[in-house]
Amino acid sequence: MDTNLGFECDASRTAFEPDRFFRNSLAELKADGRYRTFLELERRAGEFPLADALGRSEPVVVWCSNDYLGMGQHPAVLKAMHAAIDRVGTGAGGTRNISGNTRDHVLLERELADLHGKEAALVFATGYVTNEAALSTLAGMIPGCIVYSDALNHASMIAGIRHSKAEKRIFRHNDVEDLERLMAADDPARPKLVCFESVYSMDADVGPIRAICDVAERYGAMTYLDEVHAVGLYGGRGGGVAEREGQMHRLTVIQGTLGKAFGCGGGYIAASAPLIDFVRSHAPGFIFTTSMPPAVAAAARASVAHLKASNAERKRHQEVVATVKSRLKEAGIPVMPSQTHLVPVFVGDAHLVRRVSDDLLTQHGIYIQPINYPTVPRGTERLRITPTPLHTDEQVERLVTSLVSVFQEHGLMMEQVA
Repeated sequence: MDTNLGFECDASRTAFEPDRFFRNSLAELKADGRYRTFLELERRAGEFPLADALGRSEPVVVWCSNDYLGMGQHPAVLKAMHAAIDRVGTGAGGTRNISGNTRDHVLLERELADLHGKEAALVFATGYVTNEAALSTLAGMIPGCIVYSDALNHASMIAGIRHSKAEKRIFRHNDVEDLERLMAADDPARPKLVCFESVYSMDADVGPIRAICDVAERYGAMTYLDEVHAVGLYGGRGGGVAEREGQMHRLTVIQGTLGKAFGCGGGYIAASAPLIDFVRSHAPGFIFTTSMPPAVAAAARASVAHLKASNAERKRHQEVVATVKSRLKEAGIPVMPSQTHLVPVFVGDAHLVRRVSDDLLTQHGIYIQPINYPTVPRGTERLRITPTPLHTDEQVERLVTSLVSVFQEHGLMMEQVA
């Protein structure tokens, strides 16, 4: 492979060649097994988790969707979106400040504030933008702020903290003693912000919310909790792990998404009214972005409202998750430890995890996207299975037998990962 990446050392040719640089960079990704491919899917309305995949005559069963509860297909959500389109059309027509602040946005934010027991909420275009904009604004504009960030925080949180240019301390994943050690070494008078997640999506573990809040309160620190993989799924009304554990009132900021369990799109923060107004007034990622389409806001509000009142989806979801974990372990599939609804299956090789994924699709009509570096550390490449309430018992059995067949074909170890 040409590793020159488009830069010529020859004095007669000093010009940068952009396409050559891009091609060589992509070639390195492919050689490393990290080149990402995108399966073209068309979900079948009313038939989730079935989808049509380009080039296949039969539908595939999707086992890696973040539409965890199938709310993207729920009649109440579809009805709300159709009604909003008929009422106001499609796009919002501008930023929230310039003609794009609709009644649907305002009502959605009220619904979200109520969900988390906070005074106010603020909706953003995506969950990634929410973290990047909120954290860069809060940490960057509070004078002398020190940020304490869990070592496995999502890329969006890392980006927000980095862009804030605030001093940061990285504490070992879910290690409350390490967090306290770092906080004790800093000036007690300086503002502090602890950033962590409830459900960590790749390792399927849960942050110690109560213990982190205890430490934060001892040192007068604010807390910022990312609940994107938990909202809708946990708690009596779908408020997330913090609701389940009775800790919502102790958190300064709760961040969530509308694009996973709520089945729509967008992200948000919920907090005190002054904090929300501060972010609304200062965050470029909010101020200069065209607002969410009103129909999406209306659909998201319907989804949030439904899951506040209904536990049926959450109950069935947990039943299917438990069945999938149990059946896979019984079959000898190397299921990694999971405290949550996420079911990671260990493969451990970037090229092999791609081949396993491809074989599941082409031979068995099952779609599970491979997860590799930098999303997870090298040598821990995996499949991440996300059961939903709408997966049938027959589809679960088909998943198990298909995985066994493909794993045996590739000589993968059929034992539980410790």
